[in-house]
Amino acid sequence: MLPCRSQRRTKPLGYADKGESTKDFNTLEDFNFKDKTVLLRVDINCPLNKKDLRILNDARIRSIVPTVRELMGKKAKVVILAHQSRKGAWDFIGLEQHAALLSKNLNAPVKYVNDVIGDQAKKAISQMEPGEAVLLGNVRELDCESVSAEMVVHAEAELVTELFPLIDYYVCDAFGAAHRSQCSLVGFQVRVPSASGRLMARELYALKTILGKPKQPSVFILGGAKFGDVPYMIDRVLTSGIADTVIVVGLAGNAFLLARGVDIGGASSKALADELTEENFQAARDVLTKHGQKILLPVDVAVERDGRRVCVRTGDLPTAEPALDIGDQSIAKFRKVILSSKTSFMSGPAGMFEKSGFEIGTKQLMMAMVESKGLSVLGGGHTSGAAERFDLADRVSYMSTGGGALEAFLLQEPLPVIEALKHSKVKFGS
Repeated sequence: MLPCRSQRRTKPLGYADKGESTKDFNTLEDFNFKDKTVLLRVDINCPLNKKDLRILNDARIRSIVPTVRELMGKKAKVVILAHQSRKGAWDFIGLEQHAALLSKNLNAPVKYVNDVIGDQAKKAISQMEPGEAVLLGNVRELDCESVSAEMVVHAEAELVTELFPLIDYYVCDAFGAAHRSQCSLVGFQVRVPSASGRLMARELYALKTILGKPKQPSVFILGGAKFGDVPYMIDRVLTSGIADTVIVVGLAGNAFLLARGVDIGGASSKALADELTEENFQAARDVLTKHGQKILLPVDVAVERDGRRVCVRTGDLPTAEPALDIGDQSIAKFRKVILSSKTSFMSGPAGMFEKSGFEIGTKQLMMAMVESKGLSVLGGGHTSGAAERFDLADRVSYMSTGGGALEAFLLQEPLPVIEALKHSKVKFGS
């Protein structure tokens, strides 16, 4: 039996089982935005180049364009609130680049104000004309944004109390952050009439359609660097019948190999240090025992040796070098499973796809999804970034912007942003 996670609610309250729809909360059709000031919360958290801190992929910025364009077209004054990374992280920067890229994709100017609740921000909002857009500074500059609390508590946060008197409506289009209960995401719904943006509504509809009753056989490919939730996601999709098979790759795959008793070596284990708690490790053992051969793990890994990609069978591990990708035999094995599927879902890359020679696993698995002719879905920022890099983004059936929110949806957990939007509809009506 899988152990309970201390930071998770165990009561399932997701959209797949409750049958909820956009009728449970307001959308853009429900309000007249003309000449009104709208605070639009988006998730445009982008991957950056570590060398020069330039944005590598603007997919999330492009995904919010329909909502911004529609609000501007309706002659709203659009005040955009967003974040990039978090305090203390190397990619925690201001949003000037984001504003420039949003302007480019909109083909309309978006003014950037490097302030959130100070005089500069308030002055910019007060001087706006209908049909204009302003992007405020990184909202995570504010300490109140890092606090997790209920929406009624967040309604009293400094961010909310300073900005809500200046706005008429709040719109949330930040599906990628919908699993977080932070003041910019759930506090304003208590104070002003609120609605979802186009991206939020589209994501919920698409995921409910895709994950409700997928065509069989259905295969899930779970990878990436974050391992903590993977055992629970596997148990959820296999127990419910959403997936027939789960393929585990990336650092998650290395962790599962370790849980199966494979000595992956110190260099590979070091990369897992932050995620591999005793609780998570035991959860991996338990899910392997419970679901057995429905979970497919790599049979070989790729390491860098003397500047070359070298494949090492798992039986020959450990190696001094860290595993940076799945090996060629694993790729061939997994491709056969994916090609025979009618539904395939991938969240998280299979390796360090940014590094030349170690993008092969991720690219080949995505190619198999496209070639399968079945329904293919990609989820998460790094996954979508890889798809863009390989020119596969337009060839899959659907690409979700969500990472953590997508995982919460799969686990049938409540999305705080949606709960807050529902509260707002009850309180203020349409």
